[in-house]
Amino acid sequence: MRQAMSSREIAELLSSRHDDVKRSILRLAERGVIQLPPLADVRNHLGQTVAEYQICKRDTYIIVAQISPEFTAALVDRWQDLEAQQGISLPDFSNPAAAARAWAEQFEISQAAAKALEAAAPKIEFVDRYVDSTGLKGFRQTAKLLGANESRFRDWLIAEKIMYRLGGELQARQPHIDAGRFSVKAGMSDSGHNFNQNKFTPKGVSWIAGLWAQHNLQGGEE
Repeated sequence: MRQAMSSREIAELLSSRHDDVKRSILRLAERGVIQLPPLADVRNHLGQTVAEYQICKRDTYIIVAQISPEFTAALVDRWQDLEAQQGISLPDFSNPAAAARAWAEQFEISQAAAKALEAAAPKIEFVDRYVDSTGLKGFRQTAKLLGANESRFRDWLIAEKIMYRLGGELQARQPHIDAGRFSVKAGMSDSGHNFNQNKFTPKGVSWIAGLWAQHNLQGGEE
């Protein structure tokens, strides 16, 4: 039985929207970079039926390299977990035919991933410009760092459910705080009002820079 990973799993690994991942898969298939994978109807945690692509191992590397190269390591780890769960054994290297097939498969994967990474080089450079941040950054500082229009950046953060408005201020959503992407400190204004100060951590700056770069490359920023 051929191994496959779903487009939903890839979206979760990349912290991306599932529909964005599916659009990227369609574009790659239209360009002939990958074969259009089969669709399967599955039930999500809400009991809704959704269509997910079932993607072979080779093509998952190309998809992740195109969408978000910095997450390739997470994909490797996920495949190792899947293969361990299914008891996948190493090829019999004493058998010349089996060894040759294993070598050819790995060579094809590495070549395809290398080509996809080369195509994605401008995005990698864009993201890498921001990973050397060493301190906490507020919303405006982060928008300036990314060269983003504040209004569009704010709307995008809200639409992606990364932050939300509360009392006229942007607040980080709890899953992203728990993931270490934001630092939240309570304070009191001169007038005696309590407030929470939300700032991006260095990890959060790197993470949001990658998502914002992906958003822009997909035509999100005019």
